[in-house]
Amino acid sequence: MDNKSLSHTRWKCQYHIVFIPKYRKKVLYGKVREDVREIISILCKYKSVEIIAGAVCIDHVHLSVAIPPKLSVSDFMGYLKGKSTLMLYDRHPELQSKWDKAFWARGYYVETIGNITDAAVQKYINEQAEESRREDSSSTAL
Repeated sequence: MDNKSLSHTRWKCQYHIVFIPKYRKKVLYGKVREDVREIISILCKYKSVEIIAGAVCIDHVHLSVAIPPKLSVSDFMGYLKGKSTLMLYDRHPELQSKWDKAFWARGYYVETIGNITDAAVQKYINEQAEESRREDSSSTAL
């Protein structure tokens, strides 16, 4: 198993996230693309988020990440988009609009990534419940 662990928790929380620049502007190329890649990497390290895979396309970003369970996806995305905007404007002030401070669009797409099916989870839960019933009936027989 390639689960990670915290002090009392084993976890494997992987997500596929897609987000875009405001108005889906085609600005993520050249030096800006390199800087976005570097900034996202730095910010993920600060929050102990592992980047499994990623792609900075000309008008959107794809990330496959493992986010610790103590950090919600929503909190992480707020942090990532907010801080990356500030860092990007420091490096590329020409991208900043005097009327609108946001670089990224408001929303994002997220889906969980798993290697088991719903049926497998249901089967596991049913097996655990059955095992618990057997243990319970054997302990009352004593």
